Amino acid sequence: MSPQIEAALIAGIVSLISLGGTVVVALKGFQAAKSTTKETLEAQREQLERTLEEQHVRTLNDRFATAAEKLGNDKPPPVRLAGVYAMAGLADDWDDNRQACIDVLCGYLRMPYARDPGEGEARLGFLADREVRHTVIRVITDHLRESAKKSWRGRDFDFTNVVFDGGDFSQARFSGGMVRFGGAEFTGGTVDFHSAEFTGGTVDFHSAEFTGGTVDFHSAKFTGATVDFHGAEFTSGTVDFSSTEFSGGRVDFSYAGFSGSTVEFGSSKFTGAGVSFGGAEFFRGRVSLTLAEFFRGRVGFRSARFSGGTVDFGFAKFSGATVGFRFAEFTDGTADFGNAEFTDGTVDFGNAKFSGATVDFGRAKFTGATVDFGNAKFTGATVDFRLVSAWLHPPQFDWDVDAVPPEGVMRPTESGDTPKLAAGVGGALDRFVISSGHSWAATLPRRDARSAGWVEVAGRGLLAN
Repeated sequence: MSPQIEAALIAGIVSLISLGGTVVVALKGFQAAKSTTKETLEAQREQLERTLEEQHVRTLNDRFATAAEKLGNDKPPPVRLAGVYAMAGLADDWDDNRQACIDVLCGYLRMPYARDPGEGEARLGFLADREVRHTVIRVITDHLRESAKKSWRGRDFDFTNVVFDGGDFSQARFSGGMVRFGGAEFTGGTVDFHSAEFTGGTVDFHSAEFTGGTVDFHSAKFTGATVDFHGAEFTSGTVDFSSTEFSGGRVDFSYAGFSGSTVEFGSSKFTGAGVSFGGAEFFRGRVSLTLAEFFRGRVGFRSARFSGGTVDFGFAKFSGATVGFRFAEFTDGTADFGNAEFTDGTVDFGNAKFSGATVDFGRAKFTGATVDFGNAKFTGATVDFRLVSAWLHPPQFDWDVDAVPPEGVMRPTESGDTPKLAAGVGGALDRFVISSGHSWAATLPRRDARSAGWVEVAGRGLLAN
């Protein structure tokens, strides 16, 4: 190859290498520029987001301050109403500080509250203030119902020492968190918990005072929450738990005082909850458990004192629960078990003291439950079994069935209009335990029972006369 051609080839190769290097450098420069641009854009985007978030938080804080200012006591009622709705709207928009907004609304209710002056311009001011307070309750309840667009369930609500003269909590769902009514006063009007559900968390009525009006828990459901009425005072008005279901959790009325109000548990169902009236005092007023059903769970009246008024278990059904009256004292008033049915479970009056009250088991049916009066003391009360409807599984006492019972304890007696039942004993059902006018229980052969006019109840191993 000639020197001229070789030189040309070398020059061409050098040119190609130079061009390749230039391309590589250009590509690297482009990639570097692209990376720098991406990082810059990312930084700018993050900065923008931070700025927008800061502006959003400032806006929310400004809304909070404005709403809180409107709730001041120096503001007229229409302005405070606007503040209530503004604070509720902010709670819906501000997840991170929803609890703080709720706390402000509850705090408004805890402010000093003048009682109804009765008449004049002062009453107009009172009615306006009351409307603001009831609106707070209504707004809270709306957020606890199934229909709520934004739910506040599971949050804490502090109504400690609040004065309630009305308010609607009906159909609210308390499914978690802490709800405090400790020391609250229910003084008039109607406070409505109708069909409310307590399925978790704690609802605290500790030392609350029910001194007037109506507090309505009709058809409420307690299915897992802890509800505390420990030390509450029921002195007048009506507290209605009728048709309520206690199927889980714990409801505590221990050391509560029932001294004038009507407390209604009629048709309630106790199916698994632990309900305690331990140490409660019943003097004056009326507590009704008429048609209540006790199957599963525990209901305790341990060391309760019945010293006046009426406690009514008429037509109640004891079919599986453990109901305890151990160490209870019956010194006055009436405890009525008329037409109650004891078919299963345990009802324990062990160590109870009967020294003045009237305890009536008229037309009650003892057909299977264990009813225990072991170590009970009878020193003046009237405990009346004379008109029981069924005496198949008599209560347990500390004396023999044929012995003379203590003064005031009245045995079952024959009565022309008193229905009687007899239960078969033994595998062949050839003998039957029946009630008798002169002894706690007796047996007679099946043939003799039929001769005496007893008729077998098919499929039940029972006789009727």
